[in-house]
Amino acid sequence: MSLITFRGTFAGAQPYDLQPTSGPGSATYAHQKVQFWDHATRADGFWLFEPDDPKPDSADVVVFMHGYGAYNPMAYGKWIKHLVAKGNIVIYPRYQKNLVFPRPNSFPANAAKGINDALEILQNEPGHVKPRLEKVVYIGHSYGGVISANLGVNWAKLRIPKPSAMLLAEPGSGPFKGARLTDYSGLPADLNLLVIVGEDDFVVGAEFGALVFNTAANTPNRNFIIQRRDTSSHYAVWASHSEPYGYDLDFDTGVRNYTALRVLGTSRVDYVDFYCYWKLGDALIAYTRTGQHGDIAFGNTPAQRNMGLHPDGRPVRPLDVALPNVQIRLVDPRRPNSKATSGQ
Repeated sequence: MSLITFRGTFAGAQPYDLQPTSGPGSATYAHQKVQFWDHATRADGFWLFEPDDPKPDSADVVVFMHGYGAYNPMAYGKWIKHLVAKGNIVIYPRYQKNLVFPRPNSFPANAAKGINDALEILQNEPGHVKPRLEKVVYIGHSYGGVISANLGVNWAKLRIPKPSAMLLAEPGSGPFKGARLTDYSGLPADLNLLVIVGEDDFVVGAEFGALVFNTAANTPNRNFIIQRRDTSSHYAVWASHSEPYGYDLDFDTGVRNYTALRVLGTSRVDYVDFYCYWKLGDALIAYTRTGQHGDIAFGNTPAQRNMGLHPDGRPVRPLDVALPNVQIRLVDPRRPNSKATSGQ
């Protein structure tokens, strides 16, 4: 597969407003540029993002699975830059050609082909950072969470790297059922799994995230996390389906479908990125690869629940966390209940 485009973009060494100054989620970056490679003309294509300045000989891999229709990687560009600047190669499978083709049942196979084709290029073509595949992490938002969970069960059959960790960000399929499984007991026993849902996600709700968490009985190291709105300050913290977005036009491919327009109209980078998705993603990666920051990634600890401080110094409403001994019960499947209730 030939190289279509290349761009070098600055990752940005200065922290954003509200971003923590150290630790997971912070702007303590090892690299200042991102190499962006476009191999995504086909439905089973992909984009590659590699760390640069300095360019390492090798790096660990994050597979980032976008939501339905978000096959313009600008949708998550700031999170991708953050991950790459921390030292990760990011593979971003396309998995769909447009909003109607192919059907969702084809998404996992398309994503798997994109992953394998990306790894072949990284391993064999000159000029690329070599991938380290011992501890591959999968991140999936919305329908990307459904695909990631499917790949987590079927990784051996699809011949893709076994997931060592997985972060499902507001996962769900909406009215579609393709790529969903009836249960997720087939996820790896040694997988480190975080399922995060938003209190006000009225696009896919919490039903699928609860299904994964409740049925992944053979995967003991898993947490179910509810991110909640906080309107007690003039700077409101929202908990919608759009929270994982953080668009960056450095990675804009020009697509302006319904999803891209929603991204441009709703996304912002704030507490929810720094203290929820970016923080927990960084902590999950570090814990999986080096054993560090386990108290931030798991366990219903104060460090895990912490969402930072409002400008007046008051704590932002913390995350709610359920541990594996809890069965998630939903009063309304389109949103999480006020508290996870025990199944014991």
